[in-house]
Amino acid sequence: MNMVKALVMMITFGLAGVALAEGGADRTFARMETARQSSMQAYQIAQQKKDTVPVAAKLRETKHENC
Repeated sequence: MNMVKALVMMITFGLAGVALAEGGADRTFARMETARQSSMQAYQIAQQKKDTVPVAAKLRETKHENC
């Protein structure tokens, strides 16, 4: 019985070690995070360069010329 318990424990710990092993997910996540940061920087630069004029300022005041 002790041999069976030892074997079950070895298999359990072995599977846990395999499940927790580092795979490609960490590298993929790091690349994804780098891409996100660079795109956010590009977006912020684009927003700063963008000429933002309020919509109301674009309209010229007609003072009822068409009435």
